[in-house]
Amino acid sequence: MTLDIDKLRAETPGTGTRTHFNNAGAALMPLPVYEAVRDHLDLELAIGGYEAQARAKAAYERTYDAIAELINCDRSEIALVENATVGWQMAFYGMRFEAGDRILTAEAEYAANVIVYLQVAKRTGVKIDFVPSDDSGQMDVAALESMIDDRVKLISVTHVPTNGGLINPAAEIGKIARRHGIPYLLDACQAVGQIPVDVEEIGCDMLSVTGRKYLRGPRGTGFLYVRKGFMDKLEPPFLDMHGAEWTSLDGYTMRPDARRFENWEDNVAAIIGLGAAVDYLLDLGIEETSQRLCALAATAREKLAALPAITVQDIGAKKGGIVTFTHGKKSAGEIKELLAEKAINVSVTRLSSTRFDLEKRGLESMVRASFHYYNTEEEIDQLIAALAGV
Repeated sequence: MTLDIDKLRAETPGTGTRTHFNNAGAALMPLPVYEAVRDHLDLELAIGGYEAQARAKAAYERTYDAIAELINCDRSEIALVENATVGWQMAFYGMRFEAGDRILTAEAEYAANVIVYLQVAKRTGVKIDFVPSDDSGQMDVAALESMIDDRVKLISVTHVPTNGGLINPAAEIGKIARRHGIPYLLDACQAVGQIPVDVEEIGCDMLSVTGRKYLRGPRGTGFLYVRKGFMDKLEPPFLDMHGAEWTSLDGYTMRPDARRFENWEDNVAAIIGLGAAVDYLLDLGIEETSQRLCALAATAREKLAALPAITVQDIGAKKGGIVTFTHGKKSAGEIKELLAEKAINVSVTRLSSTRFDLEKRGLESMVRASFHYYNTEEEIDQLIAALAGV
């Protein structure tokens, strides 16, 4: 289908007051998502939280089905969680490591994940090995293959890192993981909603996602995918009476599905909003929305590169909707503030977020402009004009 940009922007009130290029941080919610959350909160206000949840069961359950349709899995393989970090950690901490085990990850891996690797390494003696990047900046799959041995217990990679246009070759990594029988954890928090993601095609065993970024859902939402055939190889790091049933005085039985990774209390209104956000994307078509946002980012890269004071810093053979750049005289923080004065939202990605990659490239920080399908070429021109005067 052809996207009706005027309609999409009319359904996104934030576009009327700001030029929003911070979609990899938190995208602007469309009205149907806001209304789904608001309506459920109104229902809670009127009849009570438990009663409202019972009445909204169909909408709540629809979230599982919508996500399963989007990433091509069974609804039983989805756990709804508070955010991508919780989902990722439920998967990672569900694994068991011993001294001498190895975890393979990428040079552009995100700080939140690396900190966890380091913590587990300190506790258990597991070794963390960074797979070199190829000349484009993406994970070198040939190098990955060469680093496999019987001590590798996990391949863990961020699909779309925080620090540039890079899209790591997730499916190629998956082929290697499956060929060697190694568990594969994919951090897809900035991939799902930005590009098509098919877990069967990728071949990952676990995948974590947030709702607030490219899915345009509410903050405080996310999900974890765990492949059905891999589920029983994980032990949830914590359980409650939602994830398991107390079946005898000294025994319990875990749920047979991915909801064993959930906990009993959640934000029902936000989860319904997440389902509405996924349905909104499904109605538009992920192929169409992804093509548009990636094309907008490509246009921005070209126009930014033409400015004499700007250096585009994106890496990767295949690039998505995130554009990073530096200014010859102004810091990334100063550029962000200057743009904010003109009602243009961007963010800053710093050394502490992807230390291995940025130290290697000698960078302290970069401006990050992340595009969505509701952005326009005219907004890109506003960005360029604002930067041309700096």
